[in-house]
Formats: sequence, C-alpha cells, structure tokens
Amino acid sequence: MDLELKGLTALVTGASRGIGFAVAQAFAREGCHLHLAARTAVDLDAARAKILAESTVNVTCHTLDLGVSANINELAKRCGNVDILVNNAGGIPSGYLPDIDEARWRASWELKVFGYINLTREIYRGMCVRKRGVIVNVIGVAGERLRQDYIAGGTGNAALMAFTRNLGGDSVDHGVRVVGVNPGQIETDRLRVRLEKRAAAELGDKNRWLELVEDPPLGRLARPDEVADSVLYLASARASYISGTILTVDGGRAVRHAT
Repeated sequence: MDLELKGLTALVTGASRGIGFAVAQAFAREGCHLHLAARTAVDLDAARAKILAESTVNVTCHTLDLGVSANINELAKRCGNVDILVNNAGGIPSGYLPDIDEARWRASWELKVFGYINLTREIYRGMCVRKRGVIVNVIGVAGERLRQDYIAGGTGNAALMAFTRNLGGDSVDHGVRVVGVNPGQIETDRLRVRLEKRAAAELGDKNRWLELVEDPPLGRLARPDEVADSVLYLASARASYISGTILTVDGGRAVRHAT
C-alpha cells in the first residue's frame, strides 16, 4: 500500500530513541525527509546515523529542550514548513498527589503538555496558511485508564486527548488534520532495563522481568514499531478523512480491565 509519504517532510520530537526513533525510522523508510528533535546531541546523532544507513532521505537534527518555550519557538522557525508534526517528547513522573510537588508537576507538564500545545500552535499556523498538514500527538493510554498512582501523567494525557479532539474538529476547515495515538506499555530499552533491575532484585533473575508486567495482552508488551506503524497510517493519505480521533494501541488492555 502506498502511503503517499515519499518526498514529504516530518518533524518528530523525542526522536532519539524509543517510540520517537521508531516513528522517525518508519517515516524514512517511506521516503519522508526528517527533522529530529531531542535534548541529547549524542543520541540524536546516533539515531540519524542509523536512519541514513538504510534510507536515502534528508535528516536534520535539532538539540533542544522543548520544556523551554524559547526553544519551541526556535524549532518552529527552523521547521515551519514541515508537512507532518509528530509530538512525542516528554515523560511525566509517577506517584500519588502527595508524592509530586508543584515544581516536578510543572516541569513535566512544561515539556509534555505545554510543549505539545505550544509547538502545535506554531506549526499549525503555517499549515493553515498552506491549507495542508497533519499533526499526530503521541499521548498515552493513562489518559483514558486513570490510575491514582500516576495522577500527574493521567491528568496531563487526558488534557492532551481533549486538546487533540478539540483542535482536530476545527482544523479540517483549514485543510489540516489533527489526530492522536495512545500507546499502552511499550517495550523500550528504558522500560526493559528498569524491569530487569527490579526482576533481579525481587525475583533473583533479571530474565523474569515480564512477570512484573500485570497481565500483558498477547503475553508481551507492544513494540515501538507497532506504535510507529499506527502513527504512519494516521499521518498518511490513507487516513485522509480522519481528524479529531485518538487511536489506542495497547492490545485491548484498557477495555479488558474496565470496571
């Protein structure tokens, strides 16, 4: 199936590893040129090298902390003419309300919640002028399956879900689509290392890390490329009548444990 992405240009934030890197790699395989943004230059350069080793596209790296508003404005100036924006940068700490003070809560929301909103605002302006473009927000299933021990993350994700649906209903009048993807638990290097350390300490064997994941659908976690495929589809011409919609990629876990 031709996704009609060849020759387009995408900006992917949080692109140096995990889901962001998988998304960037998948776009490159479709012939889409890339702008990659993340905080660490070494990781970005490594991601660029991996992509160029298998794909003939243009890849430009931007080492910026998108929790800082001035950096968002700078990135938007550099990448204002992109056809696709994938917001993916940021993580929000877990914990109950008393565990997360105002400073930690605000800092994490500056990157993920306000970072998504502010970068979208700047890129969206140009897309509206050109009457074309797609914005994909990679959010997280915690926004629909609320947990008290992840109150900052669930609340932030729920806000981004509302933002995506709200803007996606209006953006089509300007030729722009806005959609979201809600990944569940994804087997990234970071998550696996953390679970291996727990398994070694609690179970005496790091290879038993999957036992620490509660009832994973299909007996495993999702892979980053499975999320990336969903992002690609939603960003492509094959999804040209989809806007204001959020796709959940969690193997059905959110509904299977609904109460």
